[in-house]
Amino acid sequence: MSLKMSIDEREAFLAGLHVGVISIPREGRAPLTAPIWYDYKPGGEAWVITDANSLKGKAIQKAPQISLCAQSEDMPYKYVTIEGSFTTRPSTQEELLSMAIRYLGEEQGKAYADNPEGGGESILVSISTERWLTVDYGKM
Repeated sequence: MSLKMSIDEREAFLAGLHVGVISIPREGRAPLTAPIWYDYKPGGEAWVITDANSLKGKAIQKAPQISLCAQSEDMPYKYVTIEGSFTTRPSTQEELLSMAIRYLGEEQGKAYADNPEGGGESILVSISTERWLTVDYGKM
């Protein structure tokens, strides 16, 4: 019995609302692994926004590839991990607003986007979904 998700299942799961965990390789150290908001539409690329001068932002700008994991802690336990190359560019206010509303709802999302923490230069990181790892214990 395989616990692996189908393409449709994994894409639908990744498109769901989960706090992601990003893992970024670093030379001479363990990978930087941290929670992060993300968005994904089936068939597309996952994307995150981070401050270019944060620990995550600096590590991303030096990394060849990154990983993003989304999981459900409710039974039956499920997770999807993507690995791949990525591109970065400055993020827009509209993208920040969209992400904030996704995680915080309309009112709090607008307040967050109007006053982003740190106020630094944000970058949007688009992650190519080159490799997928999936598990769905609901298939047992």
